[in-house]
Amino acid sequence: MATITVEEMKGRVGEESVSDWVEVTQDMIDKFADATGDHQFIHIDPERAKQTPFGGTIAHGFLTLSLMPLLSSKVPDAPRLDGVKMGVNYGGNKVRFLTPVPSGAKVRGRFKLKEFDEKSPGRYQQTNEFTVEIEGADKPAMIAEWMSQIFV
Repeated sequence: MATITVEEMKGRVGEESVSDWVEVTQDMIDKFADATGDHQFIHIDPERAKQTPFGGTIAHGFLTLSLMPLLSSKVPDAPRLDGVKMGVNYGGNKVRFLTPVPSGAKVRGRFKLKEFDEKSPGRYQQTNEFTVEIEGADKPAMIAEWMSQIFV
């Protein structure tokens, strides 16, 4: 995996990268329900969910959002910032859940680097537009503007 400098990262503002496809399985949805305590039938009961307009179970919106690290790790040949000691979530400016993700669907992440700014010596704030696309769907599942802080 290639590494890039802080200056090279600043030069990538405006660039997009796209992950490989990842299947959202019913097992993932069930485990997320257990982890969060959100056992609404639309997520975990395939028989009842068939009777809804969705026609089956769907992933939790927050599960879709939480796929960000996994999908980020699936970007082929994504360079990493040189000398990173750690990165932490800083928060979101906005999150919109546009289309439900059906169990068994494949999703991918589209990341657009919007900002990369030094906040203090060795601490940078990165803002990405993060879009989750569903294979074969016209509209994305989710669009978020998400910030991370990176320490080098």
